[in-house]
Amino acid sequence: MTTPAPTRFTAIRRGIAHRCPSCGQSPLFRKYLKVVDSCAACGHPLGEYRADDGPAYFTILLMGHLVIAPMLFLQWIWKAPIWMVLPLTLVPLAGITLWTLPRVKGALVGLLYSLGTTGHHAPGSELDASEPTA
Repeated sequence: MTTPAPTRFTAIRRGIAHRCPSCGQSPLFRKYLKVVDSCAACGHPLGEYRADDGPAYFTILLMGHLVIAPMLFLQWIWKAPIWMVLPLTLVPLAGITLWTLPRVKGALVGLLYSLGTTGHHAPGSELDASEPTA
């Protein structure tokens, strides 16, 4: 008897937690952002899910709206000297961004899994023209 496929929310939640979106047992990444070729627990081919630049774009969008925009309302940002503002804002922003990026990529891989697509294009399609040939 096979287990039913997880819901979209469950697959995305597992991706955010850096776990296989199919079974939730084994790690999703083998390095910082490198997706494993296949799940060690269920054998699902995770390496075929191509997130490409999506995680970077979504991370930039999140940081811009949730961190940078509210920070501009703080009075000390505008009144303090630049030598003090830059390190006090850029260092935490870089840390938050680096923490967020793999979680966004995991969520995107979970979404691709739940949608049943890998991100590959059909041979001969217009989008296939940008793919490197072997």
